[in-house]
Amino acid sequence: MRQQAAFMPTMREVPADAEAISHQWLVKGGFIRQLSAGVYSILPLGRRVLRNAERIVREEMEGTGAQEVLLPAMQPADLWRQSGRYEVYGPELIRLRDRGDREFVLGPTHEEVITALVGQEISTYRKLPVTLYQIQTKFRDERRPRFGLLRSREFVMKDAYSFSADWESLDAVYRAMYGAYHRIFERCGLEFRAVEADAGAIGGEGGTHEFMAIAASGEDDVVTCSHCDYAANMEKAAGRGVAAGGGTTAVSRDTIPAAEKFHTPGLRSIEDLVTGLGLRTSELIKTLIYLADGKPVAVLVRGDRTLNETKVKNALDAMELELADSAVVAGITGAATGFAGPVGLNATLLVDEEVAAMAHGVAGANATDYHLKHVVPGRDFPLERIGDYRNVEEGEACPNCLEGMLRVIRGIEIGHVFKLGTKYSEKLGARFVDASGENRPMIMGCYGIGVTRLLSAVIEQHHDANGMLWPVELAPFQVHVIPVSHQDEAQMAAAERLYEQLRADGIETLLDDRGERLGVKLKDADLIGIPIRIVVGKGIAEGEVEWKERGNGEPAERLALADAGAAVRRWLEDRRARRRKS
Repeated sequence: MRQQAAFMPTMREVPADAEAISHQWLVKGGFIRQLSAGVYSILPLGRRVLRNAERIVREEMEGTGAQEVLLPAMQPADLWRQSGRYEVYGPELIRLRDRGDREFVLGPTHEEVITALVGQEISTYRKLPVTLYQIQTKFRDERRPRFGLLRSREFVMKDAYSFSADWESLDAVYRAMYGAYHRIFERCGLEFRAVEADAGAIGGEGGTHEFMAIAASGEDDVVTCSHCDYAANMEKAAGRGVAAGGGTTAVSRDTIPAAEKFHTPGLRSIEDLVTGLGLRTSELIKTLIYLADGKPVAVLVRGDRTLNETKVKNALDAMELELADSAVVAGITGAATGFAGPVGLNATLLVDEEVAAMAHGVAGANATDYHLKHVVPGRDFPLERIGDYRNVEEGEACPNCLEGMLRVIRGIEIGHVFKLGTKYSEKLGARFVDASGENRPMIMGCYGIGVTRLLSAVIEQHHDANGMLWPVELAPFQVHVIPVSHQDEAQMAAAERLYEQLRADGIETLLDDRGERLGVKLKDADLIGIPIRIVVGKGIAEGEVEWKERGNGEPAERLALADAGAAVRRWLEDRRARRRKS
């Protein structure tokens, strides 16, 4: 491509609404432009990178035996009602009606459509297993779209779906996809972790893993072990806990006196109680009142812990979970917010396992300005629903090994794999006749990658103060040829010859044939981040050009123009060999 004619509208200023580094560089580099909140046009440079990401995904998907389809973005709402997800997805599901008043949704994902399709076309075990995938635009009405392509309302996603006759077959497909995802993200140059995860609105009956690109700007907390390979999303992570001080079972419950009400005027929060009473946070029982599908529930966690709403929602099998307002709290407890407690509370109690293990603690008395001390779990309130309802914290012991300690890092979700089981096939009639003649539901798996998200995730890890540092397999071009002076005939002729030679060798090359100053050209070159830069300047009189790899920190090196094409080919082959070896 010749840069003079290219649609590459670079910018010098950072957009005011661009919080994430990737958002800033994608806009400044002329890769994307915002149309409305969370909706972006992908410009030619961005489309080239996106196409390269799609090529990597296609190669690895087809290497597993998956076959590509293209499914409708507009889906009948009745399919979603049939699966039960019409209500579960909530306001993020974009709904519309056609001129015949038939209701449709714009697909954020395609489990319903693919299940209905396969259910119509396959009826015997002889046609199983089969895996189908697509790369398609998806739609999600994000409440607060932000960070450019990281959280948008319209995005490109690869979603694959497997259909098997038994769980063993599903396991084989799952392992193949798990391996393919590792290869995809490695080829994209990403540092990532596969972590245990929550299935969310997609649901399912089996295992699920998220693939997280490690980045300080990530919106997800990833819990990893310092010793073993344990890794989990915060929504799923479990710990072994740490010593709870006065709340441990080191003290015999038989010696604890009866619960005693005492006056705590104005001491509503955990911090107030610690400061006002000289208690440790681990000695406090925190009672949080929620509405789960409109019904009140109280969740108890230790005062030094934070509640994990996803774990609570899953434990209750609830579609909606929201923190109760002051009016609801007053109606349930008879007290102002900040004085709720489990003793005598007329609501479902979910007791975190750490609270259940406490010998005694301090809790709200369900009376304004009063708390109870000497509250004993199991004696003063029931322990019918004990579980893990909290977030783990840095420094806890790993649940998977004896030696390691947990640490929390930030990550960007770039992929997710699920063992769905029969969740969709049962409801949507995807059944088959097995070898014994029995009619059974297909066993399904689901495997997604946020393809547009990949662009942002890569930039979050690959950038410097001057712009982007594209890995070679994703870069919009592999080589950037820059003549110093547009008016120097020898420089332009040499640049043109090199450009045509590289193109003839199948190497994607950008020629900066603009009549700009060299400083402007180099600044744009750094901004858009093409891996190899070859500058044709005064050295052409001696038959030499300058070679520089973007981001390696080394000064440019001089080499013969006649050798430049071969040097590029060797460089690219070396990168391919490294990938094959890895």
